Amino acid sequence: MKKLILVIAVALTSIMSASAQESMHDKAEHSMKKHVDIISLDQTPGEFTVKQLELVPGTYKFEINNKGVGHDVGFVLVPKGKDINNPENHIKGAYVTAPVANNSSQSSKTVTLTEGEYVYFCPLNPTATDNTIVVKK
Repeated sequence: MKKLILVIAVALTSIMSASAQESMHDKAEHSMKKHVDIISLDQTPGEFTVKQLELVPGTYKFEINNKGVGHDVGFVLVPKGKDINNPENHIKGAYVTAPVANNSSQSSKTVTLTEGEYVYFCPLNPTATDNTIVVKK
């Protein structure tokens, strides 16, 4: 009888330990996945329809919608105060993954924005270069 109780106790301990390890693995995997917010911006001939955004620091993906521009458009994001004409200052992850054809949409890769100000524009449309994103807590 003592052997049976010992076997049951060992089995229960093993099951509980495996369950705890699986739970810890699930929690670790979940914490490694970042939440990504989608920011959708429409372009019409010569402009973005949204001129300013306020966001909190985080991970974002930009979806650019070409609303009847008549040709391909794009998206450039630059920290405010940097030379927008110098591609080295562009946040390349924010570029759309392909030119956005007329009346279609295209997304960027994910980018992490920290506190500060950014400007966005389209050199293909072309749009104003004073559209801003303010990121603050």
